[in-house]
Amino acid sequence: MTDATAPAAGRFIAAARAAGPSWVARGAARLLAVFVDQRDRWALWIPVLFGAGIAAYFAVRFEPPPWTGAAAVAPCLAAALCARRRPALRLAVLAAVLIAAGFATAQWRTHAVAAPVLARDFGPGWVSGRVVAVEKLPEGARVLLDRPGLEGIAAAATPARVRLRLRRGDDADVGAFIRLRAKLSPPAAPAMPGAYDFQRHAWFAGIGGVGFAFTHAAAMPAPPGAEASGAAVWLARLRLAVADRIRAAIPGTAGAVAAALLVGDRSAIPEEAIDAMRDSGLAHLLAISGLHVGLVAGTLFFGIRLLLALIEPAALRLPVKKIAAACAFAGALLYLFMAGATVPTQRAFIMTGLVLTAVMVDRTAITLRLVAWAAMIVLLLAPESLTGPSFQMSFAAVLALVAAYEGMRQPWRQWRAGSGWGRRIGLYLAALALSTLIAGTATGIIALHHFGRYSQYSLVANLIAIPLAGFWIMPWGVLACLLMPFGLEQLALTPMAWGIDLMLGAARTVASWPGASLLVPAMPAEGLVLAALGGLWICLWRGRLRWGGVIGVAAGLATIPLADRPDVLVNGDGRLMAVRMADGRYSLSTTRRETFAARIWLERDGDAETEARAWPETESADGRLACDALGCVYRAGRRPRTPMVALVQDPRALLDDCTSGAVVVSAVPVRRHCRAAARVIDRFDLWRDGAHALWLKDDGRLEVLSVRQARGDRPWTRSPPAAHGPPRRAVPAENKKPLSTAASARRGGPAP
Repeated sequence: MTDATAPAAGRFIAAARAAGPSWVARGAARLLAVFVDQRDRWALWIPVLFGAGIAAYFAVRFEPPPWTGAAAVAPCLAAALCARRRPALRLAVLAAVLIAAGFATAQWRTHAVAAPVLARDFGPGWVSGRVVAVEKLPEGARVLLDRPGLEGIAAAATPARVRLRLRRGDDADVGAFIRLRAKLSPPAAPAMPGAYDFQRHAWFAGIGGVGFAFTHAAAMPAPPGAEASGAAVWLARLRLAVADRIRAAIPGTAGAVAAALLVGDRSAIPEEAIDAMRDSGLAHLLAISGLHVGLVAGTLFFGIRLLLALIEPAALRLPVKKIAAACAFAGALLYLFMAGATVPTQRAFIMTGLVLTAVMVDRTAITLRLVAWAAMIVLLLAPESLTGPSFQMSFAAVLALVAAYEGMRQPWRQWRAGSGWGRRIGLYLAALALSTLIAGTATGIIALHHFGRYSQYSLVANLIAIPLAGFWIMPWGVLACLLMPFGLEQLALTPMAWGIDLMLGAARTVASWPGASLLVPAMPAEGLVLAALGGLWICLWRGRLRWGGVIGVAAGLATIPLADRPDVLVNGDGRLMAVRMADGRYSLSTTRRETFAARIWLERDGDAETEARAWPETESADGRLACDALGCVYRAGRRPRTPMVALVQDPRALLDDCTSGAVVVSAVPVRRHCRAAARVIDRFDLWRDGAHALWLKDDGRLEVLSVRQARGDRPWTRSPPAAHGPPRRAVPAENKKPLSTAASARRGGPAP
């Protein structure tokens, strides 16, 4: 805290040293002394503790009572007041206050955004509403309807927003009211336990249904009592109009990328270009973040400052630097709204705004305290952003860069002092390479959890692309926006397109190199937590103490090869199943349907770049999988006690599989009593609990985890109505008899 804590801290250190001659006491005293010596860094941990409370809220598998978080804050504050004379206890209590406050904030936000969600599929039926957002994807437009009307659905059960893909060739204007026939479904659950949770994202976005249109969208008059278009609709309309003008001036991929850089509209970028940017490590340039906002603000700041410096009366009488900072702040604010105010853009604007404010009040601009303030503001406004890759990667990159250059500030100034242009260019390239390495490492670890992917040559690609973006692409883009009201944007967009073409060429070249994108199994959530804590320890402390965080980072990375990956996966409707073969890769029941879920499974397994493999018609080469027209039999190993799994596609297979002692996974309802089956997972279970993952142990144990079990009962998890059908069957789990001879013969081969 403050210097007032020093005497009390000294007494704690002395007490620790007097506790005994053991190395434990000496080590504790030394660690405490270092901790007290860095008390000016304690405040940097405030957003970390606040974020820990948010993470705790999203980690629990049940919805706590609404008063839980607030009820925990009050006694913690009271305890902090009572511990005024005990600094160590007061610090611990204040940490508990911050954690409880984060928990309460996330809880309040969850209930504040609550809106109806479709309980079951709707339609085809008539849907109407106001268009508040349009995405012009390569395969067709996708619209977001606000306060829709659904035929036959009561207003109290109607979602606040629905997202629809229009028919190919259709379009819609932001702010217009449209009517069409469509089919809607509730937001999709994760494709497997631990995968991306679109249902949670949709809950906080107010989206209660997604689907596609059967008819062309028809314009309709505004319903009686409909509100006039607000500022949000006006901004969305302006953003779409600017993107259309950019793409009209620059046809093709370059225009789509220019729209992404200037207004954050990535919808028209071809998949091939996105893949090249991702594999080369340049995908961050397509998502408006600190680099873009900083370049816009920097271009305005230096441009206005130079312009005023050339006007002699203004240069002599006005605070040119502060005026330029104020204009850059206004330009960054406009850019924030034009780019859609996404989480990275919010973070970038807050950081940039604080830097420019510091310039205006003559304070040091970029510090770790500024990063901490920005994190707190974002977490207070949108605590749910903590769980997403956008927030995590954005702040990880900024925190790592600021911490690194904080320690290098003094030697860097010495290197630059009295240097010529050649040395300055060399220092700039060295700083660029170092920044890319630091930011790439920080974000790459997080990408291993969310995407299971690491770009090995991102340093080379960024050394080409970032100077190109900073000195050519973005300055021309800012000029194009300034010329757009006069219809002269083509003058700036044409040279901007030249730079974008060079950037895309570099991305495609680097992405074509062997091993450009390294795919690995997704890092478990526990590994991400360990790596994050280790990274925070490195960045927020000073001196040798900080390097203890390397242990946390290394432990997090070690969870990747140690993770126990499922042997069997089944999606939520049973139409897609996957089993792990002897070579470690999955084999899929089909490669023509359910391609989205299959891609998620393979990506999380680190196998997305190779061609998906389908089940054999009879028996696999490794003997693990034997199939016929009714289903398959699978065993993960050769040991006799390894559980066997019967994968049923046709109800006729149940006659044998229910008496085989195998684990039965059925894509059809099991309406008979499977007394001998070790475990039964049928269509009812999949419909109610979502996708399932199974682990088959050599000692005979079976571990099963469903999406519902992994997420628990939360407001954004849809609870389906009670299943129709017979009472659930009693399945004795202790029965693990081998596959019957009849079942073995039917499956086309001997029992493994």
